[in-house]
Parts: sequence; structure tokens; C-alpha cells
Amino acid sequence: MKLSQNSHRRKNILTGEWVLVSPNRTKRPWQGKKEVNNKIENINYDSNCYLCPGNKRANDKITPKYNNTYSFVNDFSALQDLKEVNNFNDGLLEAQTESGICKVICYSPNHSLTMPLMKTNEIVLIIKLWQEEYKKLGALSSINHVQIFENKGKIMGCSNAHPHGQIWAQQSIPQESLKKQYHQKEFFKNKNKSLLLEYVEQELKNNERIICQNNSFVALIPFWATWPYETMVVPKKHHKSILELSEQELIDYAEILKKITTKYDNLFETSFPYSAGIHQAPTNKNKNDEWHMHMSFYPPLLRSADVKKFMVGYEMFANPQRDISPEIAAENLRNCSEIHFSQIK
Repeated sequence: MKLSQNSHRRKNILTGEWVLVSPNRTKRPWQGKKEVNNKIENINYDSNCYLCPGNKRANDKITPKYNNTYSFVNDFSALQDLKEVNNFNDGLLEAQTESGICKVICYSPNHSLTMPLMKTNEIVLIIKLWQEEYKKLGALSSINHVQIFENKGKIMGCSNAHPHGQIWAQQSIPQESLKKQYHQKEFFKNKNKSLLLEYVEQELKNNERIICQNNSFVALIPFWATWPYETMVVPKKHHKSILELSEQELIDYAEILKKITTKYDNLFETSFPYSAGIHQAPTNKNKNDEWHMHMSFYPPLLRSADVKKFMVGYEMFANPQRDISPEIAAENLRNCSEIHFSQIK
């Protein structure tokens, strides 16, 4: 089968779902919606920003004058730390109380310092804060899953331009993690080996979708990627969570995150929007030996800084679909410089 030319389906080994790949559609003319180019800002402090040090937030709380990273409970949390269970069941109608804690993770006191513009040691501090929160929240008896994620850019619904991420810790295990847990567990049960470890070994051997790598991590376009420039960052060793990373692996993780986000910005010379999240072992006190931590980036841009990929029509009612092949996407990102375009003189 000529995957680069003909329409075909690809299976996501982590979820069991399929994506339709239609490389012939990249030739069609574009007369759709365009977005305003998201240029790189250079503002150290914004007096109107809730997340800048010393400023008052919407609920009149004061953000302290922090020096590197800072976390706090979200003032408008999607999950509440509920003590009372009040489930609802009426025939086919069912609802359950969902208890949890939502936190905001400020990456830096600098209002414009996104991850590609940070130094490696500054990104290490972010990862260490992720570790701290994952461990602390996961230790609570009411918490069985900790989701670390970031929405970057207005186009992704980010309500504050100050570089930050979020953590939602909750009682139940979300659907996406349950799907990935099932397929990882089945593979581990049959082969006594991590599913993603075997997958990474195959990808490194084929070397078609690899973007960059170091001693500890690899960044690649998954064979089954749905979003045009979707990427996945995976440790080369089988680690269930970020808590198992050594000091050197923390540095390597920070280095690979800086590289992949820099390549993103350089692709269309814009502050590249995305949703990124870490999938790792639940904190439900089970062994969860099948889990292999990984971080996924889901960016919406398709052809330029102005052209966005929309999940509509067929994708909403039938099946995810992509035009540009993962192999071409990987080549485009691989060829991007690791020096940020705004720093090239």
C-alpha cells in the first residue's frame, strides 16, 4: 500500500480508534477561515494580568511576587473538593458526584516567556513542579487521577496570555486515560513489556516520523496522529510517571520540550498554539505497571499561521480525518531550526 498517496485508515494502538488519512486533499484550494497571526510578544510585566507577580486576581486575591514557578488552586475551578456524595439515577438518566482539585501552574514571572524561549534549567523547574503536584495531589485518598496539561494561545481557548499550565486532579479516571490503560494493559499482559517501549523501538528503527531525540527522550509524529502537527514525547525507558525520572532524565526532558516547541514556533514563525498534556499512571494505589508515561501536543494549525484545522462534518459524525500525512509533517518539523526565529539575527 502506498500510504503517502492513497487514502487509508491508521489505528491508534493506545486507544484502539482509527483515523482516516487523505493525502490527496492537500492539493485542494483554500478559501476558508483565517486567523490573525499570533506574533511573539516581549512584555516582562503586564499590570492587567492576573498571573503576573504582585497583581490582584479577579476574586481580589493577590498573586505573590514569585521568582520562578508558582502554583495555586484555580479561583474558578471546574472541579470542587466535595465531601458529600450525591449521585443521581432515574431510569436511563444517571449522574455522579465528581470531587477534585484544579490548580494553575505559572511557568515564569515573565509575562511573555513561553517554553521555547525559556532556558533548559527554567523548564526543569516546571517539570519539578509537575512532579511535586502529581505526588502531593495523587497522595490524597480522594484523588485517583492527576491530569497535567497546557492550553497555549487564544485559538485554543486560553483565557490568559501569561505562560501557564493547569492540573486537574479528580476522583474518577477520565475516559481517554481508561482507553489507553486498557490497551497498554492488554499488551503488557501478553508480552510483559511496555506497549510504548516497543512502539518507540520500531519508530527509531524506521526513522520516518522522528523529529528529534536525546539519550532519554524521543519526539515524534505518531503513526496514528489526528492533528496535522500532532507530536508525542516519550521516554526511551519504561517509566510509569514523571516521578520515576532521574535528574539527568529531567534535564533531557526539558531539553526535548524546548526543542519541539521551538520547532513549532519556527514552522510558521508564530507563537504556535497547542493543547499539550501528560498521560501517566493513575494515582489509584494500583501498581499500574503497564503504564508508560508520554506527553502529547495537539496543535490546530494546518497550512500556515493563519489556517486552522477544524474538526467538523465527517470528523464530528463519523471518524477523525487528516490531510497531510504524519511522515510529511515529521519531515517539515524535523527540518525546522532548533534556534528560535526571533533570536536569529
